[in-house]
Amino acid sequence: MAGSLWHGFADMGAVSADGPFVVTRGAGSRIWDAEGNEYLDATAGLWFTNVGHGRTEIADAVAAQLGRLAHYSGFGDLTSDVTDALADRLAQLAPVPGSKIFFTSGGSDSVDSAAKLARRYWTEMGKPGKTLLVGRTKAYHGMHVAGTALAGIPANHEGYGELMPDAESVEWDDAKSLLGLIERVGADRVAAFFCEPIIGAGGIYLPPAGYLAEVRQICRDHDVLFIADEVVTGFGRIGGDSWFASSRFDLAPDMMTTAKGLTSGYVPMGAVFIAPRIAKPFFAGGVWWRHGYTYGGHAGAAAAAMANLDIIEREGLLAEATRLESELAEALGPLADLDAVAEVRTGLGAVSAVQLSDAARAPQAIGALRRHGVSARAAGAGALQISPAFVMTSDEVGELANRIGAALS
Repeated sequence: MAGSLWHGFADMGAVSADGPFVVTRGAGSRIWDAEGNEYLDATAGLWFTNVGHGRTEIADAVAAQLGRLAHYSGFGDLTSDVTDALADRLAQLAPVPGSKIFFTSGGSDSVDSAAKLARRYWTEMGKPGKTLLVGRTKAYHGMHVAGTALAGIPANHEGYGELMPDAESVEWDDAKSLLGLIERVGADRVAAFFCEPIIGAGGIYLPPAGYLAEVRQICRDHDVLFIADEVVTGFGRIGGDSWFASSRFDLAPDMMTTAKGLTSGYVPMGAVFIAPRIAKPFFAGGVWWRHGYTYGGHAGAAAAAMANLDIIEREGLLAEATRLESELAEALGPLADLDAVAEVRTGLGAVSAVQLSDAARAPQAIGALRRHGVSARAAGAGALQISPAFVMTSDEVGELANRIGAALS
């Protein structure tokens, strides 16, 4: 029976009746439940455990930092030494040289921060009428007000009324849909376009060939800010030996939202990368952006991020994510022949989707996967999310595919 915890994105009646799935331990690409059963972690937690579970190096770095200074305010001229160092390190990795780093507590914070900054930037530029924020169908941008309004998942909007004025969605796979919206309402109304390089929670959809370059150019041509939502794809998951999809596809975003892989989920943290031209009016002097979070740039989280980045660099995990890109495609591709599977979307980054033929059977499929030793989740309309830690071995990839195949058969 469920206790006092209200789970996110859950039918709490079902959880109360059946009881929760309690995870107690993790190591590498595997987790264990409260009964001691072992599972391959197909999703790296919730897209985030890029370096794998059980990394005591990160835990030790956090403990050492908390013993010196757990955190201090980051408002005004205040910061901590480790937070300052992390910002400089991230700026060196940024797709746009000279970017500024604004820290948050997670991906939803990052998206809402970017949404507010986009509108405020245009006000500073003497164009206060540019307030329309544009997302895409199927897209997911976190669960704060702006992110929910921007997302293209209707079920996530239900029951809230109008969350935010001046938010629109265009077709996720048609660049001309964005162009049509801009031409219809006028470029002098459109502030920014939010784009996940790979649509994540909406069902794991890879971008059509040439799509990212086309929407990026449309934004340039019409003076619309291009905001890459890399909460999922950032810090190596995109593959191609790249830190970010924005680097792999040369998107040069005006802003880039990140979280998850920044600390591999060991401590909550997010960051918005802000290109120099967007930061410029706020760094000229005399202008305040009245926005920030109590735990933005948390010193303990910054220590976790530094240790996490050390591991990624030292162990060559960007290359391992690139290995997973091809190995997941090869191992999971044949699952498309199963009657229970409509298609397998794969081949870009350490991310794949096994699309069920009957989306309504997703809960049953998750149960079957657990019985076969796989912890997974459904995204969008019946797509099984496959996004393992970068440390998953080639043998484990094969084992994962075999277990999924047995469960779905």
